[in-house]
Amino acid sequence: MPRSGLEARRRLQQAALELFRERGFDRTTTAEIAARAGVNERTYFRHFADKREVLFDGEDDLRASLAQAVAEAPEGLRPFEILLLAFRRTGRALEANRSFAEPRFAVIAATPALQERELAKHASLTEVVAEALRRRAVPDRLAALAAQTGWAAYRQAVQAWTNDPGQGLDAHLTQAFDDLRTLSAAGSSTTTGPER
Repeated sequence: MPRSGLEARRRLQQAALELFRERGFDRTTTAEIAARAGVNERTYFRHFADKREVLFDGEDDLRASLAQAVAEAPEGLRPFEILLLAFRRTGRALEANRSFAEPRFAVIAATPALQERELAKHASLTEVVAEALRRRAVPDRLAALAAQTGWAAYRQAVQAWTNDPGQGLDAHLTQAFDDLRTLSAAGSSTTTGPER
């Protein structure tokens, strides 16, 4: 039996991930997760509200970390520079937990109910980032656009990092934000309409 609440929580997460990968999300029960973790089902529900939430643990911490990282970025930076710093800082936790993150992504990609929950998480985190930018006096319209675009770049960087473990997440974040700058510069000097 796990000796502490934190140890039980970690064991439940690991057991859930293993079972979801072996059987699929829909065919796994909370009772089976608890049994594999060596606890009873009541203990499971003390830690997680339902079967999905075992894969979304830490969302509140991430929300707080992102808001703090945006708030603490040096003065004088533009919104994308602020976001790159914030994503680099919060991305360290993801990188440190790669052994859980990669299979988690695979389980979510294979499960429509989890994809829906993941989209809700992304929307919530995007709004946190936008609000943190507004608190830095970034106008509302620009804060929302920067948050949405920046979060899309972050997601692309995470996917690239998952596909290419040879480079760290930081390198993929730098590339994604460099690509954003390239697209912005190209948009001001090229035409995309039909030739005349």
